Amino acid sequence: MPMEYIGLMIPFVGMAIGAFAIWTNHQQKMMDKQSVISAEKAAQYAVVNQDLEQRVRVLERIVTDKGFDVSTQIENLRDAQETKELN
Repeated sequence: MPMEYIGLMIPFVGMAIGAFAIWTNHQQKMMDKQSVISAEKAAQYAVVNQDLEQRVRVLERIVTDKGFDVSTQIENLRDAQETKELN
């Protein structure tokens, strides 16, 4: 390779290194923003998950506390009321 080409390549190599540094910095900023967004989404999912767990606990309590039989008891009362009205 002649010396003239090496002399011409030096500025291009410098510019390429600068462009690469700018690109890497940009990629780092994008990754930082993405990690913030991911953390916010994880926090939102945690809140929703906590709400759902609370609802399931309430439903489990209703089912295990004989509350599940409430609809049967209401129907029995309605049937008893209809029987009284017919007599």
